[in-house]
Amino acid sequence: MPAVNFTVRWPDGQEFTAYSPSTVIHQHLQHGASYPLDDFMQRAEVALDAASERVREVKGFYCSAAMDTLSQLRHTAKSFSQGDVHVSFMQAH
Repeated sequence: MPAVNFTVRWPDGQEFTAYSPSTVIHQHLQHGASYPLDDFMQRAEVALDAASERVREVKGFYCSAAMDTLSQLRHTAKSFSQGDVHVSFMQAH
């Protein structure tokens, strides 16, 4: 199952490299797109939950790395009341 790393640029310009264990992330986030903070978090949650579910379907257990990424995104998002989040994808591996 190809994993995907993607970069999240927060409203303050800080960047975070995020991890998805599945390319399903591409169904929810677009390369080069900016999303309002709340929209980004909703998309990220759905996408990373779906990615973790794909791992469960293949390997029999959920992906803790996807859930760790989601936890980090939630933690950082709490620092902002508004603003846009920019997403860019790195190569799949």
